[in-house]
Amino acid sequence: MAPARYCVPGERLCSLEEGTPGSGTYTRHGSIYASLAGCLMKKSENGMLPVVSVMRDVESQLLPDVGATVTCKVCSINSRFAKVHILYVGSTPLKSPFRGTIRREDVRATEKDKVEVYKSFRPGDIVLAKVISLGDAQSNYLLTTAENELGVVVAHSEAGVQMVPISWCEMQCPSTHSKELRKVARVQPQFLQT
Repeated sequence: MAPARYCVPGERLCSLEEGTPGSGTYTRHGSIYASLAGCLMKKSENGMLPVVSVMRDVESQLLPDVGATVTCKVCSINSRFAKVHILYVGSTPLKSPFRGTIRREDVRATEKDKVEVYKSFRPGDIVLAKVISLGDAQSNYLLTTAENELGVVVAHSEAGVQMVPISWCEMQCPSTHSKELRKVARVQPQFLQT
């Protein structure tokens, strides 16, 4: 068996006389080109021209895309933004975390100028956010929590106990009854466990 041939996007694979385009390919000027990086596959049936396709590795890394809802953990905060590690895209865990930033103006949809990051997030909080941009030269994804369904979903008090949300901006420790300010995510019915 011949070794698998790998190709990169834009690589010419063959002419249209030698095969028909399949998934992961496109045609231009009478030739078939790869539209993704992956393994070249040629499959012919019933003496017809082979179907030329490019298959990705099934273990390839999922990337956060603009508009995707992500689950992240707050690493550090300052007066202008919160730095986070993106751990999940939707419900799919990532092999390695990506860095993200939630800027002060992206925390809430209203009263953006009155937002204080330390009253919204604390290091260690688990946050639901949405990707708004693929970021800057530091390769950080820009995230927002400016929707009711987005914000802190899991937070621990200073006593180390998981807190319970009591309003859209407060969480309470069940053991010490102390209250802490957070930008709380509204629980969505499909995530409630009964």
